[in-house]
Parts: sequence; C-alpha cells; structure tokens
Amino acid sequence: MADARQYCVLPSPFPMKRGGMLHGARVAYETWGTLNAARDNAVLVLTGLSPSAHMTSCEQDPSPGWWEGMAGPGKAIDTNRWFVICVNSLGSDKGSTCPASPNPATGEPYRLDFPELSLEDVADAAHLVVQSLGIARLACLIGCSMGGMAALAYMLLHPGTVRAHVSVDTAPQAQPFAIAIRSLQREAIRLDPQWANGNYEIHGDGERYPDMGMSIARKLGVITYRSAMEWNGRFARIRLDAEQREDEPFGFEFQVESYLEGHARRFVRSFDPNSYLYLSRASDWFDIAEYGNGSVMEGLRRIRIECALVIGVSTDILFPLEQQEQIAAGLEAAGAGVDFVALDSPQGHDAFLVDIDNYSRAIGGFLAKL
Repeated sequence: MADARQYCVLPSPFPMKRGGMLHGARVAYETWGTLNAARDNAVLVLTGLSPSAHMTSCEQDPSPGWWEGMAGPGKAIDTNRWFVICVNSLGSDKGSTCPASPNPATGEPYRLDFPELSLEDVADAAHLVVQSLGIARLACLIGCSMGGMAALAYMLLHPGTVRAHVSVDTAPQAQPFAIAIRSLQREAIRLDPQWANGNYEIHGDGERYPDMGMSIARKLGVITYRSAMEWNGRFARIRLDAEQREDEPFGFEFQVESYLEGHARRFVRSFDPNSYLYLSRASDWFDIAEYGNGSVMEGLRRIRIECALVIGVSTDILFPLEQQEQIAAGLEAAGAGVDFVALDSPQGHDAFLVDIDNYSRAIGGFLAKL
C-alpha cells in the first residue's frame, strides 16, 4: 500500500498539559511542495478529529486525500508555491502515538493508561514537527474544525512562529450543544459491552470490538456535521424500497436511516475507539478563555499574527457562525488584519469538505495576498 507518511520523534519524555508524559512518542505527517531557501513558504494544516495526514494526493501516495480539491498544484493551497505540511494529531491512530500504540513500559497498548490528552498537546507536537524541518516561522497556519482550536493553542503557546492564520469552521471553546453531542458519542462507545473498559481487540481485527457504540457515535456526529436544510434536500421523507427494508420490528424504513448506517459502517473499524474518546474529550476541554483570565476575547487578544482569514458557515450547528465572528473580532482586536467570510453553504459544519468552490475562492484569495 502506498504511504507518504513521515515521522517526527518527539522528545522523550514528552510532558502533557494535564499531567503524565509520553516516552518514545512520534507524530505522522506528510509534505507537498518544496521548502525555499529562506524557509519562509511553509504552510501547516491541522485537521479535524478523524482525518489522517494525507490531505491530498502525491507521487508517493496517489490516492485522494481528505482535502483533495483544496490543495495541490495550482489549487487554492498551491503546492507549486507553498511547502505544505499536514500533521496527524497526537492521539490519533493514523500513524501518531495514541492509546492503541505500545506503551514502552509494558510492551502492551496504552489503552486507558494513555495520559489525558489536550489540544495544547496536539499543538505542541505539531510545533515540534515544524521545528524538526528547520522552519522558524510559518507563512500560514490553517486549522479546520478541531484543528482550528489546536491552531489557536499553537499561536498562543508559540508566539512569533506564525505570520498568518486561516481559521476554518472552528471555535475558541466548545459550547454546551457540542459538548452534549460529544458526551453522547462517548457514552455510546463506553456502554457497548465490547468496549470492555478500553480492552477491545486493537485495530478492529477480531470480534471483541465496540462496533455498535462506534456506529451510534458516528451517526450522531454525521447528523451534526450537516444541516437540516441538506437532510431535507437530499432525503425528504423518501422511503426505502420494500426489498431494502429490514425485516425486523422498527427496522430501517427511510432512506436517511440507510444512509447513516452505510456511513457508520464504513467508519467504525477505520478509527480506534479509544482515540475517538481521547480526542473528543480534548475538544471539550479546550477553552481559550483560560489564557485570558476567563475571557475568550482577552485570550484571543494575546495572539500575535499579521493577518487572518476566518471562515464560517451559517448552517453550522456544531460551531455556530457567531463563534467565527468572535474569533475574527478577537484577532482584529489583537492587531491582525482580518478577512471574515460567512458562507451560506447548505452542508453545515462539513461544508469545508464539500463546498470546495466557495472555500477555495476564500482560502486561495487570502493566500495569494501573502
């Protein structure tokens, strides 16, 4: 299988914000383009909860990436101009050290012995990747969804290392609705008997695996990633054909139910359940107000960059548009030149993965000015 990942070995021990430390840890990343002689054309991309570092295709791995339409030669994130780095989050099972990784002290997977994870840890690990490549200052830091929160942490914890920022469908802190949804997702996983207090069969290669819990968690997520407008437009109240319906009480009857089931089935064994739990909780914990004496605005005002693009979508129920407005206002108050773009994409939170034309226009236009 083609694999373009590279690995950055973290200092050992690697201290974690909430206590504990990792030994012999690493993070996976991929790069595209060429770092120039001045080393000032680097763009770092931080991802949402579940994507890998494979953001777009390359010679070593020609398979489509999770943001294939956005990045590449001549695209909005133009790899002919920029040296682009995408880091797989610390705690994710896509190549970085995570709860499924071997604990050097025991030789067995960490499971729930993995230290409590924060998005500050994710940011610190990403910064070490950038340092390992000999880059002192990023031309631009791009953060999507959960990665947008990690990007805010990165800029606060490592002042002077970022020139420009693109904030995509994210938040300075999780609001109660987002916390409630993620809480239910975690509860679905934890209450699956096959989760077994984290002791299921790693890598999903056996029967003892929380398929049901992961399926429900993913369905809850997908519902919030899109908008009611899109659900209505795509599915309305269309029923499945008789031969497609489940022959059991209360089985699937509507097309939207079948869609969610298919989406969940493709996901459940592709992402480690404990990694899901750790990264989900890290998203709930992050609060930029911790850096501003309890004030989100004061926390944002401590970020020092030259300019920023903040993008939000009016149909996002997970990270509402007013949170993007708050980020824009805070960065502007800190002295940055800020472009704010509010899109009306019907796809909701996941619009940045789907509405490539509108997001490309905004991101490509901003990067062209740098």
